[in-house]
Amino acid sequence: MKKIHRKMPLKEKLKRFFFITLGAILMAVALELFLVPNNVLDGGIVGISIITSHLTKIKLGLIIFLLNIPFFFLGYKQIGRTFALSTLYGITILSISTALLNPIEPFVSEVFLATIFGGVILGIGVGLVIRYGGSLDGTEILAILLNKKSPFSVGEIVMLFNLFIFIAAGFVFTWESALYSMISYFIAYKSIDIVVQGLDESKSVWIISDEYEEIGDTINDRLGRGVTYLSGEGAYTGDDKKVVFCVITRLEEAKLKDIVLEIDPSSFIALGNITEVRGGRFKKRDIH
Repeated sequence: MKKIHRKMPLKEKLKRFFFITLGAILMAVALELFLVPNNVLDGGIVGISIITSHLTKIKLGLIIFLLNIPFFFLGYKQIGRTFALSTLYGITILSISTALLNPIEPFVSEVFLATIFGGVILGIGVGLVIRYGGSLDGTEILAILLNKKSPFSVGEIVMLFNLFIFIAAGFVFTWESALYSMISYFIAYKSIDIVVQGLDESKSVWIISDEYEEIGDTINDRLGRGVTYLSGEGAYTGDDKKVVFCVITRLEEAKLKDIVLEIDPSSFIALGNITEVRGGRFKKRDIH
């Protein structure tokens, strides 16, 4: 039986189009008005493009576009048509934006400020593009391919790749520039996490206690959160156990711990980070 691929609603297409455009423009702003004029690099293919542009005097936007083209085809084969087209669109907007912004004077000439603000803006831009289904750098696609034929993880391959880029930056520019580039990359990396995961990061909670009903009712009453009771069995004792499961925001974590420990100080609590919650009854109920 042939599966029918559900088309994305027009509203979602426009939303994706808008945020990928915004993300690519923000990355161009970070590069042309903060980082590149101060000889601070990004990692990945963009970092290679900056070094190549410096050595050949060819426009940065053109090099970014040309070096990323092979990864468009790799992305098409590895991840899919929608991702590949979103990536191609994002890279095109990035290339055009860098060309248009190139003649403009940089916002700051103090390297430390350029590193911090350039890294933040870059991370926000890249994060928006990733969150809405695209990419502005082919490094991770390459890492996914190499991962299948090497003992290294995707993250380790990306890290090694960027390490070589920053070492090259030390020879092409200065070692001070290379160190600033590493700081900027770290700031951008953290900014990407915030944008992709969101500021309202949720937490999943598992609670094992004999007082599970009282704990569940109190969480419902005092936090306004729904709970689910799961059945479990102790591997060592073989005793039947009830597990209280719920999802809260990180701002509610301290209050939840107080509730549980107040009712049963010997209870077992495990918390985990969740980047996205959809469906169900996660919406907080009003409490009085």
